[in-house]
Amino acid sequence: MIPVILSGGSGSRLWPLSRKQFPKQFLALTGEHTLFQQTLERLVFEGMDTPIVVCNKDHRFIVNEQLSNRKLETQRILMEPFGRNTAPAVALTAMMLVNEGRDELMLVLPADHVLDDQKALQRALALATVAAENGEMVLFGVPATKPETGYGYIKSTADSLLPEGVSRVSHFVEKPDVKRATEFVQSGGYFWNSGMFLFRASRFLEELKKHDPDIYDTCLLTLERSEQDADTVTIDEATFACCPDNSIDYSVMEKTQRACVVPLTAGWSDVGCWSSLWEVNEKDANGNVTKGDVVIQDSKNCMIHGNGKLVSVIGLENIVVVETKDAMMIAHKDKVQGVKQMVNTLNEQGRSETQNHCEVYRPWGSYDSVDMGGRFQVKHISVKPGACLSLQMHHHRAEHWIVVSGTAEVTCDENVFLLCENQSTYIPIASVHRLRNPGKIPLEIIEVQSGSYLGEDDIERFEDIYGRSTPIERGVSVKTIAQ
Repeated sequence: MIPVILSGGSGSRLWPLSRKQFPKQFLALTGEHTLFQQTLERLVFEGMDTPIVVCNKDHRFIVNEQLSNRKLETQRILMEPFGRNTAPAVALTAMMLVNEGRDELMLVLPADHVLDDQKALQRALALATVAAENGEMVLFGVPATKPETGYGYIKSTADSLLPEGVSRVSHFVEKPDVKRATEFVQSGGYFWNSGMFLFRASRFLEELKKHDPDIYDTCLLTLERSEQDADTVTIDEATFACCPDNSIDYSVMEKTQRACVVPLTAGWSDVGCWSSLWEVNEKDANGNVTKGDVVIQDSKNCMIHGNGKLVSVIGLENIVVVETKDAMMIAHKDKVQGVKQMVNTLNEQGRSETQNHCEVYRPWGSYDSVDMGGRFQVKHISVKPGACLSLQMHHHRAEHWIVVSGTAEVTCDENVFLLCENQSTYIPIASVHRLRNPGKIPLEIIEVQSGSYLGEDDIERFEDIYGRSTPIERGVSVKTIAQ
């Protein structure tokens, strides 16, 4: 059994904590480790193969770092240029496996869900395996215990041809209103759609080819044109852009005659919004969930998330307050499904707060915006031991670098020199430059930018060890400068 971890979501309903470039699966929302790390760690047991991860190419460095931090392994990472929903992601994985003669069971899991009961998960997997080995398409359904309007529902029916404890999918229901959801719970036989599946690779491809041939044919051509090596598959962008955007449910599960449900009673949550995150976290005597520097008075059933500032709350009930460095979101717990629409509105306005946090992670480390004005910006830059930024140039800004701790190797045009703690240097406009950490401890510097334009797109890369650009000759020998 091969786990296929889908890690391409944006988690917009958990804004402002979750952002496009650092979405919720990479956040530690329910413990010390991130949801992505928790997902992989719960799959380390006998009979389970090393997982395959499907992620956005912009997140590949985050994925690798989070794997490394927990000493987790993958057998392959598929990097999508952009999201095309779950059906194409699983199709590409299944085609890759079949091409390699590996027609195994695929356990498809989102990277951002919570499961509290490991033994219950393994019992459900054992039952699902029996059905999947007989050619069934298994969907793990969570028994609907309350009228939840944020989930899709599945109606099941008995089928004597299926193993005991497994039922046939009768039909799917989109996210209902409260009235219909209440009727579903009262009538019984309804499950929440967990988005978790088990099927054989060839069975999925057979059903996909029958029910959604456009995705099948496009993915087949996409995989042929993609770059593959032992560790990664870089999905061909031009071909993948032609692929329809569709989920496994719409493309296959709602159309096949082989869809069945295995009950999953393992404390599942998709942590899809702030109210569901409130539900899965530990609460105080008044039902409040707090994180960060938070002081609460006369308040009940609130979710308060601080991120640096002191957050004080007085006389509130069923309210969500989320504070980050550059944004604050306040909502009634019953209205948090509207956060996604708020994010859409902010995107239409061109607001950057939906894309990145003030602290932005890069493969070499991170930078944090400290202050900004009309013609200046101050950043705190942290470079990992042994890491370096690209050899680059800016057309509209100069930079001043001040070393706070560690040792910096600076390249500025033809000059290469070292800076130690409390030393500084100046990088003029249009100078070809690079920053490297040759030491054994993190390099911390303060960067002061000044100029007419300070956007991150004012950068021309000449060399980059992380593959973000190709060398460009501009009259100056890049090789000479790098040396």
